[in-house]
Amino acid sequence: MKFLLVAFAFLGLNFYIYHFLATDEVHPSRVEFTSFPNTLGTWECREKAVIDPDLEKILGVTDYLLCDFVNLEERALIGVYAGYHQSQVRKAGSEGVTMIHPPKHCLPGSGWDIIGAKQLALDIPGMPEYPAVVNRFVVAKGEQRQLVYYWYQSRGRIIASDWKKIVYLFLDRARTNRTDGSLIRFSIPIPTGAPEEQADQRFMDLASELIPLLPDYIPE
Repeated sequence: MKFLLVAFAFLGLNFYIYHFLATDEVHPSRVEFTSFPNTLGTWECREKAVIDPDLEKILGVTDYLLCDFVNLEERALIGVYAGYHQSQVRKAGSEGVTMIHPPKHCLPGSGWDIIGAKQLALDIPGMPEYPAVVNRFVVAKGEQRQLVYYWYQSRGRIIASDWKKIVYLFLDRARTNRTDGSLIRFSIPIPTGAPEEQADQRFMDLASELIPLLPDYIPE
């Protein structure tokens, strides 16, 4: 019996590897982030930022939106990053990394300490899954504090967990020949003495304007 189970597992693995490596990936059509609007309600992106070419190569990102959105009424600021990866499979002979980098690994590398972390349901219309579970971090660097919301938006799903992202990546590669995906991150400064709830509300205000626009840029 054990031998049969091992044999079936071996055959299944060979079947998957064949489909994973021997078929061409599907790259769905999409709109590039260069056309993403600069004004969303009372929020304005005054200038889209450009990532240093060396860092862009490290990230392995195909297209991205990187901008500080400023609230025209409150003068509040929220940093937004949406990075789209057309493929998360490294081809033979290619250079660089294509897999999306988890923020919980990148933030400490940038000098931010994670002092609070949890997952919660985000109830915003326009997301592929509604409501959807996302990550909410509170990070600190010296006296600075930030509230960070992030999730993976990949092939019609909202994913909070790193391990689920990897599982779905392998399943979708075998079933649909797609490995494209994206990371969505909002970074909201928390002024000294201000409650976290204020940053939460500002996030919800901008996210409610921005999230419904993402399907054009991030294929489902």
